[in-house]
Amino acid sequence: MTHPRRREAAEKLALSAPSGRLRVVMDPDPTGTPSVLRTALAAWSAVEDGATHQLVIQDDMVLSESFFDRVCSAVEARPDAALALFALWDSRNGAAVRMGAMVGARWVGAVNEYFPCVAIVLPRRHAEGFAAYGRQRLGGWPDDILMHRYLRDQEVPRFVAVPNLTEHEDRGSISGNAFRGPRRSVCFLPKDEPTREDRTLTGLTVLPFFKYGVAQCAVRVPGPGPERWLHLDTEQYLEGAGLPAPSLRPPGAGTAEADVRGTWLTALAMGFEAARNGIAAPATEAYEEALATIGPGGISNNATEEHIARRREPLAEVARRALAAGREAAAELRPRPRRRSGLVWQGAANPLGEHLARRLADRQVRADAVIDLTRLRSARPHLTVRPHGDPHPYTLSVGEVYGPGCSPRTPIGRMVWDALRSHPVTVEGDPDAEVHAVYVHDLADAIAAVLRTRPEGRALTVAPREPCTAGELAQSVHESVRPVPIRPAPRAEPGWHTPPDHARPPAWTPTTSRARGLHAFAQWLAYEGILREPK
Repeated sequence: MTHPRRREAAEKLALSAPSGRLRVVMDPDPTGTPSVLRTALAAWSAVEDGATHQLVIQDDMVLSESFFDRVCSAVEARPDAALALFALWDSRNGAAVRMGAMVGARWVGAVNEYFPCVAIVLPRRHAEGFAAYGRQRLGGWPDDILMHRYLRDQEVPRFVAVPNLTEHEDRGSISGNAFRGPRRSVCFLPKDEPTREDRTLTGLTVLPFFKYGVAQCAVRVPGPGPERWLHLDTEQYLEGAGLPAPSLRPPGAGTAEADVRGTWLTALAMGFEAARNGIAAPATEAYEEALATIGPGGISNNATEEHIARRREPLAEVARRALAAGREAAAELRPRPRRRSGLVWQGAANPLGEHLARRLADRQVRADAVIDLTRLRSARPHLTVRPHGDPHPYTLSVGEVYGPGCSPRTPIGRMVWDALRSHPVTVEGDPDAEVHAVYVHDLADAIAAVLRTRPEGRALTVAPREPCTAGELAQSVHESVRPVPIRPAPRAEPGWHTPPDHARPPAWTPTTSRARGLHAFAQWLAYEGILREPK
């Protein structure tokens, strides 16, 4: 699939394949607003008579030497599955590929994210089904988000290749993705040899990955019902698992650098999880390549190709040492005695409550108290914290809460939701209006501070001392989520609220930057929040 501006590249790719295996499908409206989905739907609609499966590849992909042999073998082994032949080096599916490489798998079950569509195989009925599904949803979500939602709704098995069968060759982005920096494979081996394609890893529940300069960890919520994931910082996850604080810091000189720290935490968590699950890493080329892309992927959004190339080997060495340290930490860790949680949560049976409760648990907050979130989404949002034996609760008035678990229908949520769908970010009302934004993790830390310090005053405020303006917030969404236009709507009523100016919890200050918080919120909305919205 291609656009007239890249027709030559597409034809070259098609000619490189065995005769008749690939043909070029062009954007049906090349002068219209750039849309990968529009061209993808044309490609999915072009299934030939008698074909059992449809392979769609974007024009800027490089194929491995064994590409067609592996694809045919994989289709034979999994005729009913959707097969992604590529995953980005900073993605959750990329993290799954790394774990797959650690066990010598050839395919790994796709996880709750977008489903990579730059090189993908679908059974015929799902190719045609997605074409019909997508035609009803043009002008909104990108094709990979819609593909994930469609495949999940249809209960189609989903797998990602280990190693990837394709690599992305950056030639600029017609669809507006250039702001993301180099977009490379988590593990591409151009000379990968064909072998059995039935070795599969599924059921992953912890996925450490390094993205946008932050070591992050997706953790599956246990229990029956639809699959759900928490979005955590890797450091928080490892603290909750019981790793001592010194082990979370990389040893040696230069360890304060963000790329070193992010690579260390990610590989440390990988090694820790591998050891806990009895995974012994094989000495394979795929495993080494998967480790070597952790650091480059984590800094790719704001680093040049040249800088990434210089840092690749030093960061690969950090990853190797961290993975070994994670294994050692798992071996040395003694099971902690089970302690009944003294925290009773009310109004927390929702994604926001899950994230708040998980952070306090991971931070090992020891207290007996009732935390009531019932009024957190009211016109004057607040929560209460009542320590055991205390007849009078603390009332924490909060600013505009945003982050994993929050709704797309709040004023901040609407901005992020629109940017995710490539719609303009609307500044409702006065662009100079004050916005007291509070990230979910900072709210959890404020609750922990109250439980730890038991302040004298009962009325407290959880909000930054220096608010931003609505216009500044919109600009941050533009920079951190997607560079879409910013549109004023001075007559609209945004619904911002100003919390009372009470004292802040002792020893508490928000630590999450707007850029980091908005990006994390966007990820949660795109991968989890969307699944809670009407179809």
